[in-house]
Amino acid sequence: MTRRKILIVEDDVDIVRGLDIRLKASGYDVVSAADGASAIRVAQKENPDLVILDLGLPGEDGYSVIERLNSLSPQTPTIILTGRDASADKLRSLKAGAKAFLQKPMDNEELLATIQKVLEESYGAKEKPPSAK
Repeated sequence: MTRRKILIVEDDVDIVRGLDIRLKASGYDVVSAADGASAIRVAQKENPDLVILDLGLPGEDGYSVIERLNSLSPQTPTIILTGRDASADKLRSLKAGAKAFLQKPMDNEELLATIQKVLEESYGAKEKPPSAK
């Protein structure tokens, strides 16, 4: 099985670093972007299998980024990972095309289970974590 590539779109370097370590330890390839414009460039160049997107980004919010990512590559699923209030943003995120909505601080096991579930739903067949070969 080929390793799945995940694009992290997050402006907090500590969160990016933590996600990078967790995801690589779980067998994923990881690329990142700190703002919306960079996210689009990285997505075009790297063709990720999944995007983890913060809603609060410098320059433009996550909603415009998810819209642009969906027009660029509608088959690539997005998981929202944000510190914003779920009651205000969860439904809007899902309507915008996100496959899941998680709040910071996130539980590592919940994050990994959500990634696996979204990959399974998006690419069919039972998706095994890349490290479980």
